[in-house]
Amino acid sequence: MTFTPPPYADTGLLAPGWGLSGAASETGDHAYLRALLDAEAGLTRAQAALGLAPAAAAAAVTEAADPAGFGIRSLAARTPAGGNPVIPLVADLTAAVGEEYGPYVHRGATSQDIMDTATMLVAVRTLELVLADLGRTERALAALAAEHRDTVMPGRTLTQHAVPTTFGLKAAGWRALVLDARDRVARVRDSLPVQLGGAAGTLAAFRAYGAEDAAALTEAYAREVGLAAPALPWHTLRTPIADLAGCLALTAGALGKLAADVLTLSRTEIGEVGEGSGGGSSAMPHKANPVRSTLLAAAARQAPQLAAVLYGSLAAGDERPAGAWHAEWEPLRDLLRLVGGAAAHAAELAKGLRVCPTAMRRNLEATGGLIVSERLSAALAPALGSARSKRLLTELAGRARTEDRPLRELLAEKVELEASELDDLIDPAHYTGFAGPLTDRALERR
Repeated sequence: MTFTPPPYADTGLLAPGWGLSGAASETGDHAYLRALLDAEAGLTRAQAALGLAPAAAAAAVTEAADPAGFGIRSLAARTPAGGNPVIPLVADLTAAVGEEYGPYVHRGATSQDIMDTATMLVAVRTLELVLADLGRTERALAALAAEHRDTVMPGRTLTQHAVPTTFGLKAAGWRALVLDARDRVARVRDSLPVQLGGAAGTLAAFRAYGAEDAAALTEAYAREVGLAAPALPWHTLRTPIADLAGCLALTAGALGKLAADVLTLSRTEIGEVGEGSGGGSSAMPHKANPVRSTLLAAAARQAPQLAAVLYGSLAAGDERPAGAWHAEWEPLRDLLRLVGGAAAHAAELAKGLRVCPTAMRRNLEATGGLIVSERLSAALAPALGSARSKRLLTELAGRARTEDRPLRELLAEKVELEASELDDLIDPAHYTGFAGPLTDRALERR
């Protein structure tokens, strides 16, 4: 069977979430080619560092491992024959190095050593971008939380008004999730390992070529490519992939929470926040759609399914799996792209978010005081008793809805309170609990 690559590469036409992001370039075919070549060159340098290969061989392989010298379309065309791109790449790299030092290319390694190491390099490079964008996002959210520490808004549970809260506390909560994601991404980035095991995870060929210490060889390789050194080859011990799946899915979900709230709060009839630069419509000139939030929401919906494929591949048989390893490549790349793009959009969303305190106050008053019924019940309990107070407020809340009358008016007919005291009790701004101190505490986290 012959394979002819399509005339045009994927340009991200149907992927606005990541198509123009830095993650697109760090996960594309050229990025993988670069990582594969870095893995091959690093392996030769590691062997040279231990006296297992001439220094000149390391220099020759490193010089030849320039992505510009390789035809990526030709590699793609030859990949199906062996099931992975390392096989044709090794042939091309060996030819490029030349007869004298060509035998030191890929010496002792298996295709999965190079492919997994390259995948870790692609992941680390993409996660660096993700971390930078998460940092921008959390800084913008911290500024919003501090600015709006005491900006009162309706708290909503099960889509309905619950009790008052503050926008500062909401923004601090978004930031807390972003920081949770940042911490996990950073931890995973720092732990991603090289892969080195040879044909079946025993490093037998390396020993045959003179290696005396498996750990020293693995550590030398790790230093050369800038990854962690694992205790064991992990051909079928896929913890690094599972760790990536977990931190990326969590990050997508954390940013999805931000998006879900912005999508709700920016509805025309709510109008409490708005994207700094909304998207237009092909038919309706007045529209300013929350496009960035929409793209974050889309990423949050796709990420768990992609992560599920990676978790499913943990059940990898033997010393090299047939299919489980291969099933990881595309969903992992898609997950890196999605999260990389989402993090970039989140940073811009947080930086440009418009907050509308006037709309928040208007919405607080939409229920005519019902949003503070919990406070009123607690305030009247000492005089009426807890059970009677709650029954009274339940009755008045029902009447307020059916008779379309303000709760304050109904309450004034039932209890003897000074007008000023009643105004204080009914004011949502006076019932935000510890929202301010909670926001302050959240902002102490760095």
